[in-house]
Amino acid sequence: MAQTREQFEARLRQIGAERYHDLHPFHDRLHGGSCTPDQVRAWVINRYYYQHSIPMKDAAFMSRVETPDLRRAWRSRIEDHDGTAENEGGIRRWLRLAEAVGLDPDYVASREGVLPATKFAVDAYVRFVREKTLLEAVAASLTELFAPKIHANRIQGLLKNYAFADDSSLSYFRNRLKEAPKDVAFGLSWVLDHADTQEKQDAAANALIFKTDVLWAQLDALSAAYVEPGRIPPGAWQPDQGLAQHKRAS
Repeated sequence: MAQTREQFEARLRQIGAERYHDLHPFHDRLHGGSCTPDQVRAWVINRYYYQHSIPMKDAAFMSRVETPDLRRAWRSRIEDHDGTAENEGGIRRWLRLAEAVGLDPDYVASREGVLPATKFAVDAYVRFVREKTLLEAVAASLTELFAPKIHANRIQGLLKNYAFADDSSLSYFRNRLKEAPKDVAFGLSWVLDHADTQEKQDAAANALIFKTDVLWAQLDALSAAYVEPGRIPPGAWQPDQGLAQHKRAS
């Protein structure tokens, strides 16, 4: 039997409480100031691959949507990341963070040095959205329900613990505090409206679990490669690569 709307929303929120990547030990290190400069850089490089792929994921989703109202509602997500004439966009803001931590933004944008596991996890998410039902694709995006908390903690922790942190370098996170609530309000309402059978509710819940796994797997790979020394896989970023010119000279 299908859950009530209230019960199903509580089920989705419980998934985040138990599985969202704010619980990963790497974030404790990052927000608490325990990461080395190279560990921060590795995080920025690998997370960029995810940021770069989000508009492609959203474009893949929109290509399958036959309803103009849903396409219009979803379109702003691409603009938030790619930018517009009035808004530089999240990708550009992330590259400003890359520059602030001592990386060459062109190197980061090239996506060279990204961990294999990061690629596998993020590419799997893009395929998931391209191939699964629209309900599952929207449900997978509902990790945004839990994002404002991690962005607020990240801003506070980075400002407290790292010299590179300022309004410019952290502008991505500040903007997501404004953008994400709008996106998730629409996405949550859409999922609750359309998950009207037990089968659909189970599929939506499993989609959200899949997305939390995607996020968690990226941090597992990052920790294995850069927190536990000597486990950087072939082809992945090495700490002497991709540095800004002034960093190389210092």
